[in-house]
Amino acid sequence: MTEARYRVLVVASHPVQYASPIFQRMAQHPRLEILVAYCNMQGAKVGADPGFGIEVAWDIPLLEGYQWVELPNRSLRPSLGRFFGLVNPELWRLVRGGKFDAVVFFTGYRYLTFWIGMAAAKIARRPSLFATDAHDLSARDKNKLKVHLKRWVLPWIYSLPEVVMVPSSGGFELMRTLGIPAERIALTPYTIDNDWWTRHAENVNRAKVRMQWGIPTDALVVLFCAKLQPWKRPKDLLRAFAKANIPNAWLAIAGEGPLRASLEKEAKSLGISARARFLGFVNQSALPGVYRSADLFVLPSDYEPFGVVVNEAMLCGCPVVVSDRVGARFDLVRAGETGFVYPVGDLNALARILTEVLPNRQRLQIISKAAKSRMANWSPHENIEASVEAIARAVRLRSC
Repeated sequence: MTEARYRVLVVASHPVQYASPIFQRMAQHPRLEILVAYCNMQGAKVGADPGFGIEVAWDIPLLEGYQWVELPNRSLRPSLGRFFGLVNPELWRLVRGGKFDAVVFFTGYRYLTFWIGMAAAKIARRPSLFATDAHDLSARDKNKLKVHLKRWVLPWIYSLPEVVMVPSSGGFELMRTLGIPAERIALTPYTIDNDWWTRHAENVNRAKVRMQWGIPTDALVVLFCAKLQPWKRPKDLLRAFAKANIPNAWLAIAGEGPLRASLEKEAKSLGISARARFLGFVNQSALPGVYRSADLFVLPSDYEPFGVVVNEAMLCGCPVVVSDRVGARFDLVRAGETGFVYPVGDLNALARILTEVLPNRQRLQIISKAAKSRMANWSPHENIEASVEAIARAVRLRSC
Protein backbone atom coordinates (compact mmCIF):
# COMPACT_ATOMS: atom_id res chain seq x y z
CA MET A 1 0.00 0.00 0.00
CA THR A 2 1.41 3.38 -1.02
CA GLU A 3 1.79 5.80 1.87
CA ALA A 4 0.10 9.16 1.59
CA ARG A 5 2.04 12.21 0.43
CA TYR A 6 1.30 15.55 2.08
CA ARG A 7 1.52 19.09 0.79
CA VAL A 8 2.46 21.14 3.86
CA LEU A 9 2.66 24.86 4.56
CA VAL A 10 5.25 25.69 7.23
CA VAL A 11 4.73 29.12 8.76
CA ALA A 12 7.98 30.40 10.29
CA SER A 13 8.69 33.69 12.02
CA HIS A 14 12.11 34.11 10.31
CA PRO A 15 14.99 32.09 8.84
CA VAL A 16 16.92 30.25 11.56
CA GLN A 17 20.28 28.57 11.12
CA TYR A 18 19.03 25.44 12.89
CA ALA A 19 15.80 25.07 10.95
CA SER A 20 17.05 25.48 7.39
CA PRO A 21 18.88 22.11 7.23
CA ILE A 22 15.71 20.44 8.51
CA PHE A 23 13.61 22.16 5.84
CA GLN A 24 16.09 21.02 3.20
CA ARG A 25 15.71 17.41 4.29
CA MET A 26 11.94 17.70 4.52
CA ALA A 27 11.89 18.92 0.93
CA GLN A 28 13.64 15.70 -0.11
CA HIS A 29 11.35 13.38 1.84
CA PRO A 30 9.21 11.19 -0.43
CA ARG A 31 6.07 11.83 1.62
CA LEU A 32 6.36 15.61 1.83
CA GLU A 33 6.02 18.64 -0.39
CA ILE A 34 6.69 21.73 1.70
CA LEU A 35 6.44 25.47 1.29
CA VAL A 36 7.97 27.60 4.03
CA ALA A 37 6.31 30.99 4.52
CA TYR A 38 8.60 33.46 6.30
CA CYS A 39 6.99 36.35 8.17
CA ASN A 40 10.24 38.26 8.69
CA MET A 41 13.67 37.93 7.07
CA GLN A 42 15.84 38.63 10.12
CA GLY A 43 18.86 36.35 9.99
CA ALA A 44 18.90 35.93 6.22
CA LYS A 45 19.72 39.62 5.81
CA VAL A 46 22.22 41.74 7.70
CA GLY A 47 20.36 43.42 10.53
CA ALA A 48 20.41 44.16 14.23
CA ASP A 49 19.79 41.13 16.43
CA PRO A 50 18.29 42.40 19.70
CA GLY A 51 19.58 39.37 21.59
CA PHE A 52 23.20 39.83 20.55
CA GLY A 53 22.94 43.62 20.45
CA ILE A 54 24.85 43.78 17.17
CA GLU A 55 24.20 43.35 13.45
CA VAL A 56 24.12 39.67 12.51
CA ALA A 57 23.98 37.74 9.24
CA TRP A 58 24.63 34.02 9.42
CA ASP A 59 27.43 32.79 7.15
CA ILE A 60 25.68 29.59 6.06
CA PRO A 61 22.91 29.37 3.41
CA LEU A 62 19.50 29.66 5.05
CA LEU A 63 17.27 29.86 1.97
CA GLU A 64 18.60 27.09 -0.28
CA GLY A 65 17.30 23.60 -0.93
CA TYR A 66 13.58 24.12 -0.29
CA GLN A 67 10.67 26.23 -1.52
CA TRP A 68 9.93 29.38 0.43
CA VAL A 69 8.08 32.67 0.16
CA GLU A 70 8.34 35.90 2.08
CA LEU A 71 5.04 37.17 3.41
CA PRO A 72 4.96 40.98 3.51
CA ASN A 73 4.99 42.18 7.11
CA ARG A 74 2.47 45.00 7.46
CA SER A 75 3.42 45.82 11.05
CA LEU A 76 3.98 49.50 11.81
CA ARG A 77 7.05 48.44 13.80
CA PRO A 78 8.27 45.15 12.30
CA SER A 79 10.21 43.11 14.84
CA LEU A 80 10.47 39.78 16.61
CA GLY A 81 9.31 39.41 20.20
CA ARG A 82 6.26 41.72 19.96
CA PHE A 83 2.64 40.67 19.35
CA PHE A 84 2.18 43.30 16.66
CA GLY A 85 5.74 42.87 15.38
CA LEU A 86 4.53 40.25 12.89
CA VAL A 87 1.40 41.22 10.99
CA ASN A 88 1.17 39.18 7.79
CA PRO A 89 -2.42 39.33 6.48
CA GLU A 90 -1.44 37.59 3.20
CA LEU A 91 -1.16 34.40 5.24
CA TRP A 92 -4.96 34.29 5.34
CA ARG A 93 -5.21 33.89 1.58
CA LEU A 94 -2.29 31.48 1.41
CA VAL A 95 -3.74 29.11 4.00
CA ARG A 96 -7.27 29.20 2.59
CA GLY A 97 -6.38 29.00 -1.09
CA GLY A 98 -3.17 26.99 -1.12
CA LYS A 99 -4.72 23.50 -1.13
CA PHE A 100 -2.42 22.32 1.63
CA ASP A 101 -2.99 19.06 3.45
CA ALA A 102 -1.72 20.59 6.69
CA VAL A 103 -0.33 23.81 8.14
CA VAL A 104 2.54 23.77 10.65
CA PHE A 105 3.08 26.85 12.82
CA PHE A 106 6.57 27.72 14.04
CA THR A 107 5.65 31.33 14.79
CA GLY A 108 4.53 31.05 18.41
CA TYR A 109 1.16 32.21 19.70
CA ARG A 110 2.58 35.57 20.83
CA TYR A 111 2.29 37.01 17.31
CA LEU A 112 -0.82 38.34 15.60
CA THR A 113 0.24 36.41 12.51
CA PHE A 114 -0.26 33.10 14.31
CA TRP A 115 -3.89 33.99 15.02
CA ILE A 116 -4.44 35.07 11.41
CA GLY A 117 -3.11 31.73 10.20
CA MET A 118 -4.91 29.63 12.78
CA ALA A 119 -8.24 31.33 12.07
CA ALA A 120 -7.74 30.71 8.34
CA ALA A 121 -6.92 27.05 8.97
CA LYS A 122 -10.03 26.58 11.10
CA ILE A 123 -12.33 28.22 8.56
CA ALA A 124 -10.76 26.29 5.68
CA ARG A 125 -10.84 23.08 7.73
CA ARG A 126 -7.11 22.58 7.24
CA PRO A 127 -5.39 20.31 9.77
CA SER A 128 -2.90 22.32 11.80
CA LEU A 129 0.13 21.58 13.96
CA PHE A 130 1.72 23.93 16.46
CA ALA A 131 5.33 23.67 17.62
CA THR A 132 6.33 24.79 21.10
CA ASP A 133 9.60 24.24 22.96
CA ALA A 134 8.20 24.93 26.44
CA HIS A 135 8.82 22.38 29.18
CA ASP A 136 7.28 24.37 32.03
CA LEU A 137 5.17 27.48 32.59
CA SER A 138 7.92 29.78 33.89
CA ALA A 139 8.27 33.25 32.38
CA ARG A 140 11.63 34.62 31.30
CA ASP A 141 10.99 37.85 33.20
CA LYS A 142 9.96 35.91 36.36
CA ASN A 143 6.49 37.44 36.23
CA LYS A 144 4.34 35.18 38.43
CA LEU A 145 1.14 36.62 37.01
CA LYS A 146 2.13 35.26 33.59
CA VAL A 147 2.47 31.79 35.09
CA HIS A 148 -1.09 31.93 36.44
CA LEU A 149 -2.39 33.26 33.11
CA LYS A 150 -0.60 30.52 31.21
CA ARG A 151 -2.12 27.86 33.44
CA TRP A 152 -5.54 29.16 32.46
CA VAL A 153 -5.00 30.08 28.80
CA LEU A 154 -2.55 27.51 27.45
CA PRO A 155 -4.84 24.46 27.65
CA TRP A 156 -7.20 26.30 25.28
CA ILE A 157 -4.41 27.50 22.94
CA TYR A 158 -2.84 24.05 22.71
CA SER A 159 -6.24 22.51 22.00
CA LEU A 160 -6.62 24.59 18.81
CA PRO A 161 -4.31 22.57 16.54
CA GLU A 162 -4.88 18.91 15.84
CA VAL A 163 -1.34 18.12 17.04
CA VAL A 164 1.12 19.91 19.33
CA MET A 165 4.76 19.27 18.41
CA VAL A 166 7.26 19.32 21.30
CA PRO A 167 11.05 18.92 21.10
CA SER A 168 11.67 17.07 24.37
CA SER A 169 10.14 14.58 26.76
CA GLY A 170 9.83 17.46 29.24
CA GLY A 171 7.60 19.26 26.75
CA PHE A 172 5.51 16.11 26.32
CA GLU A 173 4.92 15.90 30.07
CA LEU A 174 3.99 19.59 30.24
CA MET A 175 1.32 19.10 27.58
CA ARG A 176 -0.10 16.16 29.51
CA THR A 177 -0.30 18.24 32.71
CA LEU A 178 -2.23 20.86 30.72
CA GLY A 179 -4.78 18.24 29.75
CA ILE A 180 -3.73 17.63 26.13
CA PRO A 181 -4.39 13.98 25.18
CA ALA A 182 -1.28 11.96 24.41
CA GLU A 183 -2.49 11.16 20.87
CA ARG A 184 -2.45 14.89 20.11
CA ILE A 185 1.16 15.38 21.23
CA ALA A 186 4.11 14.54 18.99
CA LEU A 187 7.69 14.43 20.24
CA THR A 188 9.73 15.81 17.34
CA PRO A 189 13.32 15.95 18.67
CA TYR A 190 14.99 19.36 18.55
CA THR A 191 17.90 18.60 16.27
CA ILE A 192 20.50 20.31 14.16
CA ASP A 193 22.52 19.20 11.14
CA ASN A 194 24.48 16.43 12.89
CA ASP A 195 26.53 15.55 9.82
CA TRP A 196 27.64 19.15 9.30
CA TRP A 197 28.71 19.59 12.92
CA THR A 198 30.60 16.32 13.23
CA ARG A 199 32.31 16.80 9.87
CA HIS A 200 33.51 20.29 10.71
CA ALA A 201 34.52 19.31 14.25
CA GLU A 202 36.78 16.58 12.91
CA ASN A 203 38.75 19.14 10.89
CA VAL A 204 39.44 21.52 13.79
CA ASN A 205 43.04 22.29 14.73
CA ARG A 206 42.73 22.78 18.50
CA ALA A 207 46.24 24.11 18.90
CA LYS A 208 45.69 26.74 16.21
CA VAL A 209 42.36 27.87 17.67
CA ARG A 210 43.79 28.13 21.16
CA MET A 211 46.75 30.09 19.85
CA GLN A 212 44.27 32.57 18.35
CA TRP A 213 42.61 32.83 21.75
CA GLY A 214 45.92 33.27 23.54
CA ILE A 215 45.34 30.13 25.61
CA PRO A 216 48.05 27.45 26.10
CA THR A 217 47.59 24.22 24.19
CA ASP A 218 47.76 22.11 27.36
CA ALA A 219 45.33 24.28 29.34
CA LEU A 220 41.94 23.15 30.67
CA VAL A 221 39.26 25.27 28.98
CA VAL A 222 35.72 25.90 30.23
CA LEU A 223 33.37 27.35 27.60
CA PHE A 224 30.23 29.47 27.70
CA CYS A 225 28.61 29.97 24.28
CA ALA A 226 25.33 31.90 24.11
CA LYS A 227 23.88 35.39 24.02
CA LEU A 228 25.13 37.43 26.96
CA GLN A 229 21.68 37.95 28.43
CA PRO A 230 20.62 37.92 32.12
CA TRP A 231 18.59 34.70 31.88
CA LYS A 232 21.62 32.84 30.53
CA ARG A 233 23.37 33.61 33.85
CA PRO A 234 26.95 33.80 32.52
CA LYS A 235 28.03 35.52 35.76
CA ASP A 236 27.29 32.28 37.60
CA LEU A 237 29.97 30.59 35.54
CA LEU A 238 32.50 33.37 36.18
CA ARG A 239 31.92 33.14 39.93
CA ALA A 240 31.96 29.33 40.06
CA PHE A 241 35.11 29.29 37.93
CA ALA A 242 36.81 31.70 40.34
CA LYS A 243 35.59 29.68 43.34
CA ALA A 244 36.94 26.43 41.87
CA ASN A 245 40.38 28.01 41.27
CA ILE A 246 41.66 25.10 39.19
CA PRO A 247 45.34 25.28 38.19
CA ASN A 248 45.96 25.81 34.47
CA ALA A 249 42.24 26.38 33.84
CA TRP A 250 40.97 29.08 31.47
CA LEU A 251 37.54 30.44 30.66
CA ALA A 252 36.29 31.21 27.12
CA ILE A 253 33.12 33.30 26.68
CA ALA A 254 31.69 33.18 23.15
CA GLY A 255 28.79 35.52 22.46
CA GLU A 256 27.63 39.11 22.55
CA GLY A 257 24.91 40.92 24.42
CA PRO A 258 24.12 43.60 26.98
CA LEU A 259 26.08 41.86 29.77
CA ARG A 260 29.43 42.01 27.94
CA ALA A 261 30.86 45.05 29.78
CA SER A 262 29.65 43.92 33.23
CA LEU A 263 31.08 40.43 32.67
CA GLU A 264 34.49 41.83 31.82
CA LYS A 265 34.30 44.00 34.95
CA GLU A 266 33.23 40.99 37.02
CA ALA A 267 36.12 38.89 35.71
CA LYS A 268 38.52 41.62 36.75
CA SER A 269 37.02 41.96 40.23
CA LEU A 270 37.20 38.18 40.72
CA GLY A 271 40.86 38.17 39.73
CA ILE A 272 40.37 35.88 36.73
CA SER A 273 40.58 38.36 33.86
CA ALA A 274 44.05 37.11 32.90
CA ARG A 275 42.56 33.63 32.36
CA ALA A 276 39.30 34.75 30.73
CA ARG A 277 38.84 35.30 27.02
CA PHE A 278 35.85 37.14 25.60
CA LEU A 279 35.52 35.92 22.01
CA GLY A 280 32.56 38.09 20.98
CA PHE A 281 29.98 36.93 18.44
CA VAL A 282 31.11 33.76 16.64
CA ASN A 283 29.39 32.95 13.37
CA GLN A 284 28.13 29.49 12.51
CA SER A 285 31.06 28.29 10.42
CA ALA A 286 33.53 28.96 13.25
CA LEU A 287 31.49 27.43 16.08
CA PRO A 288 32.71 23.82 15.66
CA GLY A 289 36.22 25.11 16.29
CA VAL A 290 35.06 26.83 19.48
CA TYR A 291 33.44 23.71 20.94
CA ARG A 292 36.18 21.36 19.79
CA SER A 293 38.84 23.55 21.40
CA ALA A 294 37.14 23.51 24.81
CA ASP A 295 37.21 20.75 27.43
CA LEU A 296 33.88 21.45 29.14
CA PHE A 297 30.80 23.46 28.12
CA VAL A 298 28.56 25.13 30.71
CA LEU A 299 25.04 26.49 30.21
CA PRO A 300 23.84 28.03 33.53
CA SER A 301 20.50 29.43 32.27
CA ASP A 302 17.48 29.92 34.52
CA TYR A 303 15.20 30.06 31.44
CA GLU A 304 16.05 27.72 28.56
CA PRO A 305 13.14 25.96 26.81
CA PHE A 306 15.61 23.64 25.10
CA GLY A 307 19.16 24.91 24.56
CA VAL A 308 20.30 23.66 21.16
CA VAL A 309 23.86 24.73 22.00
CA VAL A 310 23.91 21.50 24.03
CA ASN A 311 23.43 19.56 20.76
CA GLU A 312 26.28 21.52 19.20
CA ALA A 313 28.69 20.90 22.06
CA MET A 314 27.92 17.17 22.31
CA LEU A 315 28.27 16.64 18.56
CA CYS A 316 31.70 18.26 18.78
CA GLY A 317 32.67 15.95 21.62
CA CYS A 318 32.59 18.63 24.30
CA PRO A 319 31.14 17.38 27.63
CA VAL A 320 28.33 19.56 28.96
CA VAL A 321 27.22 20.95 32.30
CA VAL A 322 23.72 22.43 32.39
CA SER A 323 21.40 23.85 35.00
CA ASP A 324 18.19 22.06 35.84
CA ARG A 325 16.27 24.72 33.89
CA VAL A 326 17.71 23.66 30.52
CA GLY A 327 15.21 21.66 28.47
CA ALA A 328 17.86 19.61 26.67
CA ARG A 329 18.64 17.87 29.96
CA PHE A 330 15.55 15.69 29.69
CA ASP A 331 16.75 13.70 26.71
CA LEU A 332 20.42 14.49 26.09
CA VAL A 333 22.18 14.91 29.43
CA ARG A 334 22.57 11.69 31.40
CA ALA A 335 24.19 12.71 34.67
CA GLY A 336 27.76 11.49 34.91
CA GLU A 337 27.55 9.77 31.52
CA THR A 338 26.98 12.36 28.78
CA GLY A 339 27.22 15.42 31.03
CA PHE A 340 26.14 16.92 34.33
CA VAL A 341 23.10 18.74 35.75
CA TYR A 342 23.13 21.05 38.77
CA PRO A 343 20.51 23.24 40.51
CA VAL A 344 20.30 26.61 38.82
CA GLY A 345 22.09 29.36 40.76
CA ASP A 346 23.94 26.91 43.02
CA LEU A 347 27.48 28.19 42.57
CA ASN A 348 28.91 25.67 45.02
CA ALA A 349 27.44 22.78 43.06
CA LEU A 350 28.75 24.17 39.78
CA ALA A 351 32.19 24.84 41.25
CA ARG A 352 32.26 21.31 42.64
CA ILE A 353 31.54 19.83 39.20
CA LEU A 354 34.29 21.94 37.67
CA THR A 355 36.74 20.87 40.37
CA GLU A 356 35.91 17.18 40.14
CA VAL A 357 35.62 16.83 36.37
CA LEU A 358 37.80 19.38 34.60
CA PRO A 359 41.24 18.14 35.80
CA ASN A 360 40.32 14.51 35.02
CA ARG A 361 41.24 14.31 31.33
CA GLN A 362 40.56 10.58 31.13
CA ARG A 363 37.02 11.04 32.42
CA LEU A 364 36.47 13.94 30.02
CA GLN A 365 37.45 11.68 27.11
CA ILE A 366 35.00 8.99 28.22
CA ILE A 367 32.17 11.52 28.54
CA SER A 368 33.10 13.04 25.17
CA LYS A 369 32.65 9.68 23.45
CA ALA A 370 29.38 9.01 25.26
CA ALA A 371 28.05 12.45 24.30
CA LYS A 372 28.77 11.89 20.62
CA SER A 373 27.24 8.41 20.82
CA ARG A 374 24.05 9.80 22.39
CA MET A 375 23.58 12.15 19.46
CA ALA A 376 23.58 9.28 16.94
CA ASN A 377 19.82 8.76 17.36
CA TRP A 378 18.92 12.37 18.13
CA SER A 379 19.32 13.60 14.59
CA PRO A 380 17.39 15.17 11.69
CA HIS A 381 16.30 11.67 10.66
CA GLU A 382 14.37 11.20 13.92
CA ASN A 383 13.01 14.72 13.74
CA ILE A 384 11.68 14.41 10.20
CA GLU A 385 10.22 10.93 10.60
CA ALA A 386 8.43 12.09 13.74
CA SER A 387 7.22 15.20 11.91
CA VAL A 388 5.83 13.14 9.02
CA GLU A 389 3.96 10.92 11.46
CA ALA A 390 2.66 14.00 13.30
CA ILE A 391 1.34 15.46 10.05
CA ALA A 392 -0.32 12.17 9.14
CA ARG A 393 -1.89 12.05 12.60
CA ALA A 394 -3.18 15.62 12.27
CA VAL A 395 -4.79 14.76 8.95
CA ARG A 396 -6.45 11.68 10.46
CA LEU A 397 -7.72 13.59 13.49
CA ARG A 398 -9.13 16.34 11.30
CA SER A 399 -11.02 13.84 9.17
CA CYS A 400 -12.65 12.17 12.19
